[in-house]
Amino acid sequence: MVACDWSGESMAVEVALALLERDGLWLLQLRDDIEGIVAPGCWGLFGGHLEAGESPEEGLRRELQEEIAYTAANLQPWWRLDNDGRVRHFFRGPLLCPLADLRLLEGQDLALVSLKELGTGQVWSDKLRQHRPLAPSLQQIVARLASLA
Repeated sequence: MVACDWSGESMAVEVALALLERDGLWLLQLRDDIEGIVAPGCWGLFGGHLEAGESPEEGLRRELQEEIAYTAANLQPWWRLDNDGRVRHFFRGPLLCPLADLRLLEGQDLALVSLKELGTGQVWSDKLRQHRPLAPSLQQIVARLASLA
């Protein structure tokens, strides 16, 4: 099984991440299996590090274009998590197109997943034909979503 931790990370401090929902399912990215990146081989959210001078929403919109060629509508700030020396800005919004319309430009796979499946701590990858664990930040989001449900 792939271990998902933050060891070896040497990236910027602030990130913005998207909780995009379609028909009660959440859009996830299976991160690449590359040593030195955050949570390699784990399921996470689309988004990434802010560039100098970017607001969290600007950075997230840029990242969504870069990662899945998606122009998000109606992104709403949802939660700010400040721990592990990182500031994570989470935004919620609708995914207004079918999964098949997205172009995966970064990562190994993408999926729409129910909160119930997220609660198992692992998600099936159709492309890899195996279950992979959730990244630590996604585990925190799942706990928060479950507490609000």
